[in-house]
Amino acid sequence: MRPVGGREMLGKVGHAALTLLSLLLLWQEAAAIEVPLDPKIQQDLKQPPTIIKQSVKDYIVDPRDNTIIIECEAKGNPVPKFSWRRNGRLFTIGKDPRVTMRKRSGTLEVGFRSGGRPEDYEGEYQCFASNDLGVALSNKILLRVSKAPLWPKEVLAPVPVTEGSPLVLPCNPPPGLPPPLIFWMDSNMTPILQDRRVSMGLNGDLYFANVLVQDAHSDYSCNARFNFTYTIQQKNPFNLKVQTSRKVAETPPSFLSPEGSGSSKMVLRDEQLLLECIAAGLPTPSIKWFKRGGDLPAQKVKFENFNKTLKILSVSEEDAGEYVCMADNRLGSIRHSIDVQVKAAPYWLDKPTNLVLAPEENGRLVCRANGNPKPNIQWLMNGEPINKITETPASANREVLGDTIMFRGVQIGSSAVYQCNASNQHGYLLANAFVSVLDMAPRMLGPKNQLIKVIMNNRTFLNCPFFGSPLPELRWFKNGQGSGLDGGQYRAHINGTLEIKRARKEDEGIYTCVANNMLGKAENQVQLEVKEPTRIIQAPTHQSVLRGSKASFHCKVVSDPSLPTKVTWTKDGERLDLGWRLKKDEESLTIPSVTENDEGIYTCTVKSEIDQDSASARLTVLDRPDPPIDLDLSDPSARSVRLTWIPGNERRSPVTEFLVQFEENHWEPGRWQDLSSFPGDLNSVILQLAPNVNYQFRVIAINSVGRSQPSQPSPRYKTTAAPPDAIPRDLRGWGSDKDNMEITWEPLRDLEKNGPNLQYNVWWRRKDSGDNWTNVTTSESKHVVRYTETYVPYEMKIQARNELGSGPESNIVIGYSGEDKPADSPTELRVSKVSSTRANIHWKPVDLSSVQGEFKEYRLYYWREASLVPGVVVSKEKMTTGFYTTVPEPSGILKDLVPYSKYKMFMVVANSRYESLPSNNVEFTTAEDVPDAPRFFRINRRSLDTLYLEWGKPLEPNGILVGYQLAYQRVNGSRLGPQQIETFRPNETDFVLRLPDRNARYKFNLSALTKVGKGEVYAEESPHFTNEAHIDQVDIATQGWFIGLMCAIALIILILLIVCFIKRSRGGKYPIRDKKDLPLDPVDQKDQDGSFDYQNGSSVRDRNENENSSDEDNKPLQGSQTSLDGNVKESDDSLVDYGEGGDGQFNEDGSFIGQYTVKKDKDETEGNESSEATSPVNAIYSLA
Repeated sequence: MRPVGGREMLGKVGHAALTLLSLLLLWQEAAAIEVPLDPKIQQDLKQPPTIIKQSVKDYIVDPRDNTIIIECEAKGNPVPKFSWRRNGRLFTIGKDPRVTMRKRSGTLEVGFRSGGRPEDYEGEYQCFASNDLGVALSNKILLRVSKAPLWPKEVLAPVPVTEGSPLVLPCNPPPGLPPPLIFWMDSNMTPILQDRRVSMGLNGDLYFANVLVQDAHSDYSCNARFNFTYTIQQKNPFNLKVQTSRKVAETPPSFLSPEGSGSSKMVLRDEQLLLECIAAGLPTPSIKWFKRGGDLPAQKVKFENFNKTLKILSVSEEDAGEYVCMADNRLGSIRHSIDVQVKAAPYWLDKPTNLVLAPEENGRLVCRANGNPKPNIQWLMNGEPINKITETPASANREVLGDTIMFRGVQIGSSAVYQCNASNQHGYLLANAFVSVLDMAPRMLGPKNQLIKVIMNNRTFLNCPFFGSPLPELRWFKNGQGSGLDGGQYRAHINGTLEIKRARKEDEGIYTCVANNMLGKAENQVQLEVKEPTRIIQAPTHQSVLRGSKASFHCKVVSDPSLPTKVTWTKDGERLDLGWRLKKDEESLTIPSVTENDEGIYTCTVKSEIDQDSASARLTVLDRPDPPIDLDLSDPSARSVRLTWIPGNERRSPVTEFLVQFEENHWEPGRWQDLSSFPGDLNSVILQLAPNVNYQFRVIAINSVGRSQPSQPSPRYKTTAAPPDAIPRDLRGWGSDKDNMEITWEPLRDLEKNGPNLQYNVWWRRKDSGDNWTNVTTSESKHVVRYTETYVPYEMKIQARNELGSGPESNIVIGYSGEDKPADSPTELRVSKVSSTRANIHWKPVDLSSVQGEFKEYRLYYWREASLVPGVVVSKEKMTTGFYTTVPEPSGILKDLVPYSKYKMFMVVANSRYESLPSNNVEFTTAEDVPDAPRFFRINRRSLDTLYLEWGKPLEPNGILVGYQLAYQRVNGSRLGPQQIETFRPNETDFVLRLPDRNARYKFNLSALTKVGKGEVYAEESPHFTNEAHIDQVDIATQGWFIGLMCAIALIILILLIVCFIKRSRGGKYPIRDKKDLPLDPVDQKDQDGSFDYQNGSSVRDRNENENSSDEDNKPLQGSQTSLDGNVKESDDSLVDYGEGGDGQFNEDGSFIGQYTVKKDKDETEGNESSEATSPVNAIYSLA
């Protein structure tokens, strides 16, 4: 069994131990034992009966049911036996065939399938469950059969009523069990419409505050629904006849229910309170509620039925008092007071609970209840009043003190079930509580020899759940030694748990717990291992990433080497399905190409068998915001309008700015232009607009990621036309000819025109002349003033205008008429202080009035006529430099000249458009200087122990070259060796340097020399070489090994040609005939004077076909041969054909050589039928 109270004595065994607790309740005078739920203990434990299930006190049954079940279930050891009392008398079940009791239960089943009436079994039932240790009682169960009586037959006369009068249609439903639910309907089964004027009261009557003509119906029917029987009873309908009058008099309020000015109401605690006030009157009164001496509890009070009913669901004592309802209309008001009294059936303050005691222990049972009026407390033992039980030795240890029974020094055999009955006039409470006296030797409840692994430095609990009666004493020992662990690092709890305040490695070992009482001893062992904690040393961090980019969370873990760990990832508390996209390794989780669905809180959890650690980080996916929506225009005016929009989704990056763009359909239709930007916290702005423009707008949201797509365009809005606001910009006056002045300006932009027919008013007059303004109106962007004097200043101003008026005038601007060629030229041009690159220039200036325009500069033209170095060709391109000066004796410096050169120059004076005639020409020469760097400097390596240096002459020698200087140093890592210097004549441009070491590297500085000194240095460093390195810039054709290889290849080819030639010519002797025109006789095929090899006289195919023929068939040169197509033809072949003009060559024995072979090889080659090489070249190819 599971005890009701007491302090648990059982400990908890870490994370995995069995949670079996045994607690000791300490009272001032009593102690009790909590019996654990261990199956073995429960099996051996003797226990008085306890009621665990029973029917409700007020038990209403349906008469149509075939079976009535009255429940009574109990537990105990031994198994309880059951008996019943009906109406205070023993109910003998065996005598009634319709009544049976379930096996191992006290539940009664009353069946009516074979007859009988449920009404015959109405009454009060009580169940008794008993075993050797006591008797437990159920509540008294009042069994009643539900009733649904018919409405009494009655004939209802028509109900006449005057229009405007109040009316009550009584229902008076028949009493039922339980009471029926009342509602009103008409003959069409449509509910009667209820409102402030017409409503149903709590008693079921239908109230009319005042009757209207439309209330006249003949089918007002009251209906009663009985829930148990699922039936509806209907009363005969009322026929309401309304008598009308010309004028309906108004009446002040009066109460229809309740009547009078006061009433009272009694309600029980925890039940529902319903107060009702229904008033009559015309106009229909309104109802208000008050409570005298306080406010209505707003949390508990509800108003229903159009404020006519006040409802409190669960009443308490503070709800008692005087409630006032007030009905009022414009003719007056009345009040009704309801005195509410709250009574209470008994309710528990301290319900008695089961008590388990060891022999000689003390205890008590407490039964405290409250109610209104205060309930009476009665104690029973095993179902009998305790004051009527015969005295026994156990009675001496028991004392009844009102609502408490005290037990002192209980003995074996004094177990019993005690009942507490608390009752008053409104009800009763009955509670069973047993007192069980138990003796049992100590028992260990936890698993044997348990291994517990704990984390270092953690508070650790070693549990040793045990049980015994009397309560055993428990002691702990480590490794079988010592006198008991308690104190210092250890603390032994009363429930058997040993607490180690901070586990350390030295705390590892085998711990033994021993429990003793007067009946025996029991012990158990626990092995403790202390492990390093599992920790995350690099936790994931919060990240905000752009959609489509990669996110990585790191999770680095350390743990005890002996504990296997597992790392798992969750997202928003749910296990993360890695799938194909997410990548996880030992220390990180990678999410490529993140999307909005990846956003959330990612948690890395590492678990071992005894501990875990976790760390979380949020992933925020940033994206461009959604475009704003629902653009709306309001507050229109001539040059402004209010634009309002609804911002789109920010995509987790706050919008910092809204960009408003516009498009107009006249000047540039379809082109969107930026108008204004606004802070991201605004969504309604005033736009400043230009006149005479047909606008539409769109909005772009901007956050840290970027811009949203543009919103849908707003409706169009056209501003009214107006005179121009802007002044034409960049007003200038200048002469395109010597007798005119062009006045130009930048025309107004399209959005600045403000209206149709834009024109410009232009004014001008000669400066300081005092003349009147001359003006012109034009639509162009310039005006030419003609017949002006040369280079005269003018004052100008401009103004824009359109059909609606003129804009503001510009400020006065000074312009000039056209320029002419300067009348005078500079004179007496000369040079001084000429160096190699500079010369001082002097000249006589002109009168500035002769410039006939804006004086710009004295412009010097100069060019390099020749170089003083023989053979150097120069460019004679003219160059210019300007000098702006107005001093009487001007001078300047001419820079960047080429040394040792001859120059020419002349000077002009220039205005904005023209130059004067040139001055006198001047020649001068520059001094000699140091030369430029050599044109090139190359370092080649033609062998392993020499460097070949080669260079080119300077492009600009700047004088007469006298030689070259080469400075070089050996390079050893970052250190340089001593510098060595070589000098060369001007015509020497190469040098061979012998290397002391093949791996040596050198740094070279080469410069050309004139008599002035050393010129610009050309620096190079030799590349690094090894013995196996390739020699740069070396001609392979000059290498001995390459020449030898080529010779060997040529010799092999020559030998092959000779071999092939000999092979073609072997055995090639022709027999000499007296008459060469006659065909050879077959018998002469093999003559002793010579032989004829005719291997190549037929095709390969012919030879293959004739290999197996007879000797006769294989005889060549018998006057015919086989053609390529296999047909036999007459021979037209003769030796003459193979010679040149018939003059064949023969050797000394008369055999024909040379020409036949060549001719035959040629023919066979052309036919592609030769089986052997027929020429030296073919012989080579055949060997290839």
